[in-house]
Amino acid sequence: MKGMDDVFDVVVAGGGHAGVEAALAAARVGVRACLVSQQVEALGRLSCNPSIGGIGKSHLVREIDALGGLMGIAADATAIQYRTLNTQKGPAVQATRVQCDRRLYNSFVRDFVLSSPGVTVVQGDAVDVIVREGAAVGLRLSDGREIHGSAVVLSCGTFLDGLLHFGQEKVAGGRVGEAASYGLSDSLRGLGLSVGRLKTGTPPRLLRDSLDFSKMEVQESEDSAIFLSARTVESPLPKIPCHITWTTSAAHDAIRGNLHRAPLFSGQIRGRGPRYCPSIEDKIVRFAHHDRHQVFVEPEGLDSPEVYPAGLATSLPLDVQKEFVRRIPGFENAVISQSGYAVEYDFVDPRECRATLQVRSVPGLFLAGQVLGTTGYEEAGALGLLAGANAALYVRGLEPMVPSRARAYLGVMVDDLTTRGVTEPYRMFTSRAEFRLSLREDNAAERMLGDAERTGLVDTAHVECLKRRAARICDGIAVMDSTRVKPGQATEDVPVSSDGAVLAQLARRPNASWDSLVALDPTGRLAGLSPDEARAVLIRVRYEGYIAREQVEAERMERHDSMRIPPDIEYGSMPGLSIELRGRLSRERPATIGAANRLEGMTPAALAAILVRIR
Repeated sequence: MKGMDDVFDVVVAGGGHAGVEAALAAARVGVRACLVSQQVEALGRLSCNPSIGGIGKSHLVREIDALGGLMGIAADATAIQYRTLNTQKGPAVQATRVQCDRRLYNSFVRDFVLSSPGVTVVQGDAVDVIVREGAAVGLRLSDGREIHGSAVVLSCGTFLDGLLHFGQEKVAGGRVGEAASYGLSDSLRGLGLSVGRLKTGTPPRLLRDSLDFSKMEVQESEDSAIFLSARTVESPLPKIPCHITWTTSAAHDAIRGNLHRAPLFSGQIRGRGPRYCPSIEDKIVRFAHHDRHQVFVEPEGLDSPEVYPAGLATSLPLDVQKEFVRRIPGFENAVISQSGYAVEYDFVDPRECRATLQVRSVPGLFLAGQVLGTTGYEEAGALGLLAGANAALYVRGLEPMVPSRARAYLGVMVDDLTTRGVTEPYRMFTSRAEFRLSLREDNAAERMLGDAERTGLVDTAHVECLKRRAARICDGIAVMDSTRVKPGQATEDVPVSSDGAVLAQLARRPNASWDSLVALDPTGRLAGLSPDEARAVLIRVRYEGYIAREQVEAERMERHDSMRIPPDIEYGSMPGLSIELRGRLSRERPATIGAANRLEGMTPAALAAILVRIR
């Protein structure tokens, strides 16, 4: 660690997924970054489920990777299982999910950060944002130290005034065994920012040897893995199965009989939790007509004695947890090694930020991760990368990076957050994207390459890697479009008419497998593609027409997003606007016609009135 007399360019508070990606991104852009973390050993810790990816989330990881980020590399390096989700649905909603070894993931990230040039790690607790002449210029730590810089990124996760709930017991903390962060919330309120309260939770951890896996459904790892990073050549760890079980009516009865002891229902918890990842007690109440709920039994690591029962998040007292857990098949003799709990924490209304993630009212202050009302490692990592990159670009006086929602899930998320705000922890889903057929896992590199190159986030070797991949995919498509198959070459899987057909036509048939198409390729070039590249070729050939139509609409959205609205435009006297819209537009101050169009309550007539005024 360097001396505290050093002045940095970008100072980052928080060593979780957002903070790590922020510090690394700032360094890649070419500035000196300081990462402040309460515990250096905890850098990049998987504090909840030991997995990366999933629906919508893997798309973010691919975009992080395309921008030079760490998450995809770390997940592949520590993967103990790969699965592709939604295989029975279209490519727009298919996603990769990687089960990781929790301990090894943490070690990989920590070692990577500590050895990264341009990043200095300082152990300490940030309590105040230092502001001079209206701009953020550093952080003050709880021990009185000051770390100065030209920009500040806050990525404090669930630690801002964090409060853990174990039944009726309340303990200050950001996660079990780690102290909460006090002072920053007051500092942010002092800057005039709107600070609210949210909640999340985690299930109990169970000892693996106490479970009967014979009563559960086995989920094996896929043989032909599609990696989360384009830079991954192989995944080094052995692959092991996960399992699935189900809750029972008896388990539900145990929960219902103790709802009066649940902080979620007793009024003890004030913050709103994630609707799409509810606690088990919330599920029992909200979905009372269901007599069972799925539980994914996920190993914490190759050598870990614990498993993570995803789907059983709870803040009920330990005695109740023991009772309902042991009424689940395979869990009859389960030993709880760490009880489940809920955590409440402060967050800042994301509408306080511009699309760059810079706070509108405080130049040089950037926010990322759960402090902006999100939930999930992937959401945090993507926002952290964007905030860190833009903080570095701000310091260097360069144009910021603002991903379009028509071109990136990162753009969708940022636009949702900064224009609509949140009423619950924000989680990424493919359904949030208007053009999700164009925003797939397989084309993330091509979509993000322009921003990656322009900002300096990726080095020449990474750019060349992505370009070679893109070239191989284009070549595969060319082979598909140009290779004609004669009737005599037909196979049982791929019959050919008397006139023959090109491979691209055959690929659009529902029963055409990749292996059958490869067998019909006389050039042998298709056989040389990786599983990921093969998937990309098939998708682009099969859905060519649909993708083209979607791109027309995406370009229209981008035209609207390029039409700037003067920041001093007066909405109060503008004809054609309702009183409600005048108030909302005056508060939100959308920067573009596209952003205005996405505001709640916006109408075509009102949008036309704004267009008339700015032309």
